[in-house]
Amino acid sequence: MTAPAQPGPLFEYAPAPESRSIVDVRPSYGLFVDGEFVDGSGEAMKTVNPATEEVLSEIAVGTEADVDRAVRAARRAFTRVWGPMRPADRGKYLFRIARILQERAREFAVLESLDNGKPIRESRDVDVPLAAAHFFYHAGWADKLAHAGLGPDPRPHGVAGQVIPWNFPLLMLAWKVAPALATGNTVVLKPAETTPLTALLFAEVCRQADLPPGVVNVVTGAGDTGRAVVEHDDVDKVAFTGSTEVGRSIARAVAGTRKVLTLELGGKAANIVFDDAPIDQAVEGIVRGIFFNQGHVCCAGSRLLVQESVHDEVIASLQRRIGTLRVGDPLDKNTDIGAINSAEQLARIRELSDVGEAEGAHRWQPACDLPDRGFWFPPTVFTGVSPAHRIARDEVFGPVLSVMTFRTPDEAVAKANNTTYGLSAGIWTEKGSRILAIADRLRAGVVWANTFNQFDPTSPFGGYKQSGYGREGGRHGLAAYLKGASH
Repeated sequence: MTAPAQPGPLFEYAPAPESRSIVDVRPSYGLFVDGEFVDGSGEAMKTVNPATEEVLSEIAVGTEADVDRAVRAARRAFTRVWGPMRPADRGKYLFRIARILQERAREFAVLESLDNGKPIRESRDVDVPLAAAHFFYHAGWADKLAHAGLGPDPRPHGVAGQVIPWNFPLLMLAWKVAPALATGNTVVLKPAETTPLTALLFAEVCRQADLPPGVVNVVTGAGDTGRAVVEHDDVDKVAFTGSTEVGRSIARAVAGTRKVLTLELGGKAANIVFDDAPIDQAVEGIVRGIFFNQGHVCCAGSRLLVQESVHDEVIASLQRRIGTLRVGDPLDKNTDIGAINSAEQLARIRELSDVGEAEGAHRWQPACDLPDRGFWFPPTVFTGVSPAHRIARDEVFGPVLSVMTFRTPDEAVAKANNTTYGLSAGIWTEKGSRILAIADRLRAGVVWANTFNQFDPTSPFGGYKQSGYGREGGRHGLAAYLKGASH
């Protein structure tokens, strides 16, 4: 009797690269202050393509003096133009920006994948459309704030200083800039050191939309530039998305001042799979939860809690599914997992993965050919994890999943809540009553049921504990940008 033929790869796809020609990356960029691109006073930095380590452009670095120039421009624009403007007219500018983002969507998607390393499918289908959707949504709010249930006379704070991370550069910009402008504030934005290019392209969109000079200012640089924005005396509102460590230092800097602060920080989300869950659907959600954007997601489902009776079935199905994921060129439309954003982040992922193995967890990775150049890490699953392991406690911020088991719903809730974070969670079960009961007990700002990593501008997003405070998106997200607003 002959042995059955061994199955080959599921599909063999020819490369399908997106063209880079849609994007004109300049050799160098200045700061965007008062409607113009100007030189920075600091020593310029380089931004690289993490998939190839190729230098994309040289970026100006803003000093305290440059930040002061930007804040003064934002104050003038707020006092003379944007603040006094009819709210309906402010809304028209936001609608115009949203439409331009849609018209230039392919350009933004390619630039985001080049600078960040994320797959073009994600930047094309998620990041850019959602960014435009946030501007459309908030444009509609601009002339309705008095009817939003946020108090009888909601007024803008003034100048908003905003510092955004590298994992979703354009989308995080939209989350911050759209509500600030809709509520009548002006903005000084500091994009992440490693991913400034889409923010600088957005500055061009502001000019294309004829946004009055000074309403949006973009000051590029690293930590010192962000610190100058946060600590500037004439900034009224500070919004930060990033690491818990930096969030703590910002909270200390702002404490005792008149500044209003919102923080959206790290996470260590529990993704809970009950024994009655549809396994194939749950596996797709697990993959989306942890491998979307290479795991560079603050609300990633990085702790998988599986009911004991279905553990083996879930892990076997999960490993089969991970074996079909394609790791490689972010500009290839077939790619599922792109490059890690920086050498620094790759070193942290490797360090925590090695610690996980040293502490006794079992590391599993699929057979995976990684490119020779660039920053890469294969999708990774750790089983035999206990809540005491560092990989179960610390935010890895990479494509690394820690798997634990539970027997009862009470144990699932206890393990899910056993974290210093509280940003998100997921529940997989066919019982609606169980979804409601468990969600009510989870200490997380966002709880997904039978899905994961779904976002919408109408829905507020934010966390508890060391995941920060305040909400972004929805009606709740407007309150942070308004004086006298009640939540």
